Amino acid sequence: MANNILTKLAKVDEQLFLSVFNDASPIWLRRSALGFSKSGDGGLYVVLFLGFWWFTEQLHFQQLAMSILVGFAIERPIYFLAKKRIARVRPCDCLVQGAYLVPSDQFSLPSGHSAGAFVVATILTIYFPELAVLWLMWASGVAASRVIIGVHYPADVVIGAVMGSSCAVLAVMVVGSI
Repeated sequence: MANNILTKLAKVDEQLFLSVFNDASPIWLRRSALGFSKSGDGGLYVVLFLGFWWFTEQLHFQQLAMSILVGFAIERPIYFLAKKRIARVRPCDCLVQGAYLVPSDQFSLPSGHSAGAFVVATILTIYFPELAVLWLMWASGVAASRVIIGVHYPADVVIGAVMGSSCAVLAVMVVGSI
C-alpha cells in the first residue's frame, strides 16, 4: 500500500518535472535559472557574511554568524545521510537528456542547493524580518532553478527547502534569542 502511494507520488513528481524542464523554455528563463543556481553554490554566502560583518553591530553579527554556522552544522550531515540513503537518481540521468549544468553528485533527493539557500534565507528572515520577501524570493529562486535546469525533481527542492528551514529554526533556537 505505502509502496503504491510512493510510486504514484514519484510519477506525479516526474510529470511536474517534465512540465517545467523542456526545450520550449525561453532562453532568458534558462539563463536566469543558471544564475540563481550558481548563487546557491556558496560564494554569495561569503559575500553576505562579509557584508553583515561590516554593517552590523558586533553582538548581532556574532549571533547571526553563529546561527548560520549551527544551521549548516545541523543541515549538512542530514543532507549527506539522506542523499546516500535515499539514492534517488537525478532526472537528467534517467528521464531527460541535456541538463543545463553538470551536477556535483549523482543523487537528487534532497536538493542541497535548496536546503542551503533556505538555511540562510530563514535565518536572515529571523534576524532581518523587514527583508523577508527578498530572502525568501531568492531562496525560492534557487530552489526553482534546480528544476528548470534539469538536475532535480520538484519534490527534491520542496523537501530541501523544508529541511533547510527546519534546521535554521532549530539553529536559532540553539544559539538563543536575537
